[in-house]
Formats: sequence, structure tokens, C-alpha cells
Amino acid sequence: MNLNHFNFPALVLLLLAVACSSGPKKTVEKEDAIKLYTEKYRPQFHFSPDSAWMNDPNGMVYYDGEYHLFYQYYPDSTVWGPMHWGHAISTDLVHWQNMPIALYPDSLGYIFSGSAVVDWNNSSGFGSGENPPLVAFYTYHDPVIVEAGGVDVESQAIAYSLDKGRSWTKYKGNPVIPNDGNRDFRDPNVIWNEDIQKWNLLLSANDHVQIYTSDDLKNWKYESDFGIDAGTHDGVWECPDLFPLQVEGSDEIKWVLIVNINPGGPNGGSGTQYFTGDFDGHQFTADSKETKWVDWGRDNYAGVTWSDVPKEDGRRIFLGWMSNWDYASVVPTERWRSAMTLPRTLSLTKKNNQYVLKSATVKEMELIFDKSSEISLDEALIISGVKELDIQGLTLNQSHLSAEFETGETLPESFGITLENELGENVTLSYSVTAHQFQFDRTKSGDMSFSDKFSGIAFAPYKIGWTVKLEMFVDAASVELFVDGGELVMTEIFFNSQAFSKLQVFANGGHVSLTKAKFVNINSIF
Repeated sequence: MNLNHFNFPALVLLLLAVACSSGPKKTVEKEDAIKLYTEKYRPQFHFSPDSAWMNDPNGMVYYDGEYHLFYQYYPDSTVWGPMHWGHAISTDLVHWQNMPIALYPDSLGYIFSGSAVVDWNNSSGFGSGENPPLVAFYTYHDPVIVEAGGVDVESQAIAYSLDKGRSWTKYKGNPVIPNDGNRDFRDPNVIWNEDIQKWNLLLSANDHVQIYTSDDLKNWKYESDFGIDAGTHDGVWECPDLFPLQVEGSDEIKWVLIVNINPGGPNGGSGTQYFTGDFDGHQFTADSKETKWVDWGRDNYAGVTWSDVPKEDGRRIFLGWMSNWDYASVVPTERWRSAMTLPRTLSLTKKNNQYVLKSATVKEMELIFDKSSEISLDEALIISGVKELDIQGLTLNQSHLSAEFETGETLPESFGITLENELGENVTLSYSVTAHQFQFDRTKSGDMSFSDKFSGIAFAPYKIGWTVKLEMFVDAASVELFVDGGELVMTEIFFNSQAFSKLQVFANGGHVSLTKAKFVNINSIF
């Protein structure tokens, strides 16, 4: 969470937040849902809050058949304010049920980002062997100290639940990790480390990550730093995550460290970098100190993964906030602000002797594909210039598009896909053969008046092969692109005045073959 753009009367806001925290905020009644969730720009298959401001995903944990999603939430406005933890649950990662607010600000400060785990062995003593507690880790952010010009603004705290996350008790011994002298000192992420039989905690300390160990989730020992001489340092490091992944096609295990940064993203504003390496429970050693990006688009930030997904499932599931601090507070939505990305399964492959983190949407997304609307390509099409495809019956702003292009020996200068409406508003995904990069152009996407940082073209370096596979999830105001099974990902939002109705493919300065294509509507989750 980055606060550079915000300035509030700290004591007033904190007192108001504490005063208003006596009970759960009422969620939208079912009879209002149909009207509410057809608002302009409202996502139809991404999670968004029923109202008010939302940013970072927090405390994502799986327990007893439920995926818990907590998130940074300010229930009283559509702009950032005193942070709470909002809460939603799902049994399938697709359909979400809004729950009462989980954590409210108190006399120690706002409730900033963090994580949650199941304490299966009751090492904390908060529960029992029969009823293991869910333990949440979060950052206290004290606005009073901020206003006084102090440094020890942030500290780490815990809360626990004994009723499947429905209610939470804050630990009386908070903070469990006091401030260490860094003003930006936040976003604790906790994992159980089988190798050392201890808990690990990572948190962001300005422009690097700190690593801790614990036996009981309450008493923490500092172990090491990572990142002072690695990665990009154009902004504040935030929301770290660390987990092991098996390299595809081998028995090799590598650890993946995700670190979000703002500003400093690859196309301006927020971004999510990652490192691969080895971790002994005390120190992380990176394979390379160079930055790699989880997502090259402008609208995937603060992403972390679910804890405690069952071993028989085996997935590492990621979710990000689908916006950018450059303009998040001014995008043209009215009742609510922002949405989450689709949940994504992460995997690790080795390409050109480098480890590459891949992302693919979770398989559960197919539950809401409207198979009756499916359009498939009957035979290969040679594309030279611009060709509009027949998509009768397809709702482009609520669809899944997949296409495979074959480049052949006569390469064009560029080729790609355009989504357009009757007003000429469009978004274009293209690949530049000469520059070896994908480009996402939203310079004609619709309303861009709210920020001079919104319009533009995002770039992502990538070398394609003889064929390239593209997969796009298009919602009311967003596109998520996955190239070659997720070796490259771009997430972009837009605000078109009316729905897209035209789907065009093109090749400039040569031709390509569209060898496979399949388009299908996606049903609303509401």
C-alpha cells in the first residue's frame, strides 16, 4: 500500500474509524444485487466490492472447503481512507459471497495488508487440536505518528478466529513485531516451513524484505534481509510472498519470492516483480539479482497467493488488485472502486536456461463458460491487412478469446487483435516482430479524462516462436492476456463508452495464419 498521494487529518480519521467499528457493515441485500451488479463498468466475473473503496488482497487462506479473500477496504468512501479488512468467501474461486468486515481500525492504527494461515498444530495456543485457529497477520499504521512526523509508524500484529473466519479477536500482546526504524515497514506474509519445522514471516522494509522465524506465531526472531542490492528500487517494496515450486518436467524445487513495488512498474506506476532462488528457512539466495515481472500490464498489483491449499490440490494460486496507484482513486466508477484479477495458478518452467514464472487462470473458470455460445474457427485464415471476424452471438465485454497464430517464413512487421465498438473506441493487442515485444494500446479505449497517466501503450519484451498462442479474458472494463500458456501476462483496464461489438485480426507488412480460434461468452457470477 502506497500513501504518497494521500494526506488526511490523522487523529480525526482514526477516532472516526474507531467510533464506527462497533459492528459489521451491512452487505447488499440479494434483491438489490441484480440492479447493483449491472452498473456501468461493473465486472461480471471478477471480484469487486459491493460498494466503496478496495485495494490489496489480504489474508488469503483456504480452510474447510472455503477460500477466504480479505482485502484493504474503506467502507465510507470510494477513495482511500482508514483501512479495514473486507472479507469474502468462495467454494470455487469463481462465485463470491460478501461477508461482514473482518478487522476494524482501533487505537493502534489502521489495519494494513497482511496474510493468514491455519495453525494446524495450535502452536499459538489460540485454539485447540480439534479446532485449529485461523491466525491473521497485519500491519498497524498509526496516522497520529505520521502527522507528528515520527518514523515508527508501522508495526506487525495478529488476530485469530475460532469460527472459520466469521469473527476475529485481536491479540492482547500486539504488536508482535515492533517498528525497527523504517517508516515503510509492513505487509507481513507468513508460511509454515516444513524443512525447519518453524514459521517464517516476510515483511517489506522500505526497499527490501526482512525474514523472521517463530515457533508460536507470537514471538519472532529476525533472520536476514534480501533485496538491498537486487531488483528494481524505483519505489517502495510491498506485499512480499515466498513459496516453493517444482520446475516443470523435473524434480527440481526452486523458491519463488514475489515483491510488489510502487512506483517502478515496467510500464509506469505499480508492478509486481519476482525472483527465483534457494531458501533454507533463514536466508533467501536469488539465482539472479535482475528483476523479472509477474505481469507486464499496468493493472496487476499487490498480488499474493493463498495459503493452506490442500496438498492433494497442489496448486499455488495467485490474486492481484486490478488497478494502479497512478490513477486508482479517480477511475470513473461511482458506487465502488476497483476489482481483483482472476485467480491464477502459478507454475515454474525453465526456458533458455532461465526460470520463468508462468500464470494461468484457474480451471474453475470453465464453470461459467457458456458453451452454447461457442464459436470456433473451421479452417485456417491467412491474415494480411485487417479482417473482421464473424462473432454473431458473442458478447465481447464478457468473453474468453483464444487464438493461435503461425508466423511462417514471411514475417509481417506486426500482427494482433483489436476489440472495437460502434463509436470507434478500441483496445489493441499487437506483437511487433521487429521490436520483439507485445504492445497493449488503450489510447482510444474510451474515457481517459480522469488521469493524464492512463492513456498510452504498454510494452512487454518477448520472443515468439513459429507459432504463438494468445488467450484473453475480457470483462466489462478489463482484459487479461496470457501468451503461450502464461509465459507472459498483461493485465489492463479501460472504460469504453459502449460495449465492444467488433473483433478484428490484422497483419501489417506481411501475413500470418490464424490456425486456431475459439470464442465463448462467460456467464455473470451474480
